[in-house]
Amino acid sequence: MLLRLLFVLLIALNIAVAAWLLLGESGTHAVETADKGVPELKLLTELPVAAATAAPVAATTAAPVVPAPTTPVAPAATAPAPVPTPPPAPPREAEKVAAETPAPPATVPTSPKRSYRCLAVGPFANQVDLRTTRTALAARTVRSRQRQEQTTESHGWRVFLPAQATRDEALAQAKRLEAKGIKDYFVVTAQGELQNSVALGLFHDPANARKRRDEVIAAGFPARMSERTETTPVWWLDVVVPDDASNEVRRGIRAPGATARPTGCF
Repeated sequence: MLLRLLFVLLIALNIAVAAWLLLGESGTHAVETADKGVPELKLLTELPVAAATAAPVAATTAAPVVPAPTTPVAPAATAPAPVPTPPPAPPREAEKVAAETPAPPATVPTSPKRSYRCLAVGPFANQVDLRTTRTALAARTVRSRQRQEQTTESHGWRVFLPAQATRDEALAQAKRLEAKGIKDYFVVTAQGELQNSVALGLFHDPANARKRRDEVIAAGFPARMSERTETTPVWWLDVVVPDDASNEVRRGIRAPGATARPTGCF
């Protein structure tokens, strides 16, 4: 009985091996689609590396089933068509204009332009006073220069009788003055335009000089009045200072008689 059972098993095993050799050459049968127009689905592992990483497509896959030789294979499920992405909405008109309009260039703040003034400081009777003032104003001046001028100074008013041709005529005129009661006179004998004239006085106040002249004229003499002047050198200091420092320059002048007045720039 046991031998018979082993014999039957060997026969069944041989039949199974023969069937496997005939039907299972590649291990699995290729699955054919029922409809020839439907594209064949491929697994992600069957795609090239670049295509698989760039745009993977979702698809439903199933484990391969080896059907019986006589059983028709059901059509494979097709991948869903990708939904097209709607185009982006056009930008609003205001945003478009704002994007096309270039931004205004940034303005660089500039400091206000400083103005300057030119002043003439003086006159100075000597160069010592000029140098002292120049040192005192050095911190406020941009540049400076000194210059010398000749000026005519008044030293009073004199009253006199015109010069005579000779000294004797001048002495005779002086005697006539004394006869009229006019005193305080002398005959000029020094060389010059007043030689042989009769001086009647020197006055600092022109009013007093006019009074003396009128008295002599009333006595019958041709008295005259003239200003006594002398030409002397004076010095000036020209400076260029900021416009807002001109008052400080005027306050910084210490020399007697010196002032600051506008002058041409240099």
